[in-house]
Order: sequence, then C-alpha cells, then structure tokens
Amino acid sequence: MTAPRQSMWVVPSPARQARAAAPAAPLADVDEAEDFIRQFHHEQSADEPLRQRLLAVRAEIRATGTYRHTAAELAFGARVAWRNSAACIGRLYWASLRVVDAREVDDPHEVAEACVRHVRAATNRGRIRPMITVFAPDRPGRRGPRIRNDQLIRYAGHRLDDGSVLGDPQNVALTDAAVAAGWRAPVQRGAFDVLPLIVSGRGGHAVTEMPPDAVLEVELSHPELPALAGLGLRWHALPVISNMRLRIGGVEYPAAPFNGWYMGTEIGARNLADRDRYDMIPTVARLLGLDTSDETTLWRDRALVELNRAVLHSFKAAGVTITDHHTESRRFLTHLAREEKAGRSCPADWSWIVPPMSGGLTPVFHRYYDTAVSGPQFLPAEGPARCPFEPVRDAADKAAVAPPVSLSAHREVRRNGPKDG
Repeated sequence: MTAPRQSMWVVPSPARQARAAAPAAPLADVDEAEDFIRQFHHEQSADEPLRQRLLAVRAEIRATGTYRHTAAELAFGARVAWRNSAACIGRLYWASLRVVDAREVDDPHEVAEACVRHVRAATNRGRIRPMITVFAPDRPGRRGPRIRNDQLIRYAGHRLDDGSVLGDPQNVALTDAAVAAGWRAPVQRGAFDVLPLIVSGRGGHAVTEMPPDAVLEVELSHPELPALAGLGLRWHALPVISNMRLRIGGVEYPAAPFNGWYMGTEIGARNLADRDRYDMIPTVARLLGLDTSDETTLWRDRALVELNRAVLHSFKAAGVTITDHHTESRRFLTHLAREEKAGRSCPADWSWIVPPMSGGLTPVFHRYYDTAVSGPQFLPAEGPARCPFEPVRDAADKAAVAPPVSLSAHREVRRNGPKDG
C-alpha cells in the first residue's frame, strides 16, 4: 500500500490563531442531550441505568459545557443520523453502518491519514461498505477539525487559458484553493485528476494528496456502443460525503465523513450529464447518431438512458457495488414500511428522494412524505438553512487558505441525498 503523501502545511493567520484561543463551540444543549440518552436507552440495551446516565450527563455538562458519548451511544447516534436523513433514498441498511471512533484525532495530518484509511476500508476492493469515521467534536474553547472537500474523492477542475475548464467545473474553486495552498497539479493535466484533501484543525491546515492506489476507479464502456469506451470516461467507486456536521444529542462532530454506495443516476444523470458538470449528453447523442436538430426527437432523453446504462454496465463488470434507481426506490418503500411498523416517523424530502431520471416510473414518486427531522442528524457544514453541500466561509478561514473554497455538490446529489453523492 502507498502511504499518504507528505502534507503541506499552511501557517494559520493571526485572526485564526486568536479565534482558536477563544470559546468556539456553544454549550451542549441539556434537553437535546437528555432526549438522545432516553432514545438510546429505549432502542438499545445499555449497561448503565437510564437515571444514572442522565445524572452523569447533566453533571458533565455543568462542569465542562459538554459531555462525551460512550462508544455505544456514538455508534447508535451515527446510525440514527443516517436513518433520519430526509434527503437519502438508500437508508434500508442504516443499522449496518460501520462506525469508526476517531474522536481523539484533531491534528489535520492525522485526520487526512484516517480519511485515507476510511477510503481503503470502505472501498473493500469494490464491495462497498457503508461506513463513517467520526473525528473530534466541537468543544467549548476548542473547535474540532474541518474537511474542506465536500467529498473525500473529487476530480479537479483546471482553468485553461481560453476560459474553458478541463475536468469537473464544479471543483474549479477547490482546485484553485489547493494550488494556492501548495498542491502541484499533474504536469499532464486530465479530466479526472484526483484532488488533495484540505483539512483544518489544531495548528492550521494541511493539504494531503490521496494515494493513487487508494482510489478505485471504473472505466466506462457500453454493452452495445463500443465507441463510448473511446471517450475515456471513468468515475470513482466510492462516494464519501465529508463536509457535513454530525449532531448527536447536542454535540456536534464537524468532521465525520460517511459513505454508502452509488446509485447509477448520481453518476450518469448528474455528474456526467449536467451542463455545468461534464456535459456529456451531446457527445453521447452524436455517438448514437441521433437527430439533435429538434427537441421532439427526445435525443437528450435517449442519450441519458444510454449513458446510465454504461455506468451500470461498467460498475457491474468491474465488480463494484452500485444500484439502479428502480431497485433503490422499492428498497426505500421497504425501509419506510419497517419504520412505520416500529412506530417511528420516517422523514423524507420528495424533491430529493425521487430520482433525477424516470422519476414517474418509480414508486417513490406517487406519494407524500413527512419532512420533520428530530434527533441525531447530518447538518449543513456551517450555518442554518443552506444547501448541505455548500459550507459557509468565515474571514479567518479565507485568510488561511486562499482563494476561498466553494464546495457546492448539490447539483450532483440534489435528488439522491447524502447517502453517497
């Protein structure tokens, strides 16, 4: 195995140093903490009596402003956060989420190394494992680490002299930030160059390249259109959301990268198809010999279907876990039925649950859902009422790594949620 390449360090700005010395996290909410502890004891077998645990949590919050979850509470809270994810269609297997407790880790370089280990373990040679790694929480006077990348694996968007972009246009700002922080792009730049991780934490920021042998990629081909393989398209096997906050019982973990596996439309109907991403629909239409002179020929729809066929075909041929939107829609309704049988509300946002392709043909299209979320959950990177994949940037962070990083990934997962992205 190849170890992560040496991190490049960025000296923190005076403003950031001053803020690091000041209280940066609110006190844990006692009511929220108690609600979570009661929920844990209701759904799980606990070694400690409920009343005794509640007294201990209250005392710890009074003394320190926060409290520490037990290992069992952390694992349960992370799994319930996935169960509560209203934007995610793939929650049927929430109880199988593998939880890695890395709460002692807040050094940026060590966070990056743990992220590489997460990628290796979750990839599992193509048999994707749902997994989350939880790093140090925010505490009074000490912020936990932050991962700037919205996913651990992202392709660069290289600005060219003519104003065009080589690679993923969504990641142009993140690419610029990485270069400004010391990352050297490949001499032979391509459309699928993996970006380094940008991590902030105790002592500053670190920029760490992802070892090539840690990133499993699938080259795309089509079962009936050999010319598609000549386009050189590929996509990484593992989608790891990395810039959302995990909130459990009033305690926030700002760095908790997590993954499921891909639903094919996330790649074929969004990443490779969106006009402001790789925009491959016109190219595929030309390979198919379609008449693109009139929208009524539905050439876009036909090209979209074939591109998605290529994604599913290629992942299956490579032995990499993937699911299609029809199967996943049926699985979601199974999950919904199980939650209702257990007496629990199952929050779901229709606009995210319905797939971005052939939505009306799936069973999730034809009903309404509860949207209220309570208890453990994944939240936007910073601040209220924002897209979960577009973090707020503050002045100190802008100074530490410039230019500012825009990490919006909502176009890719708008309808599929933080299951994987």
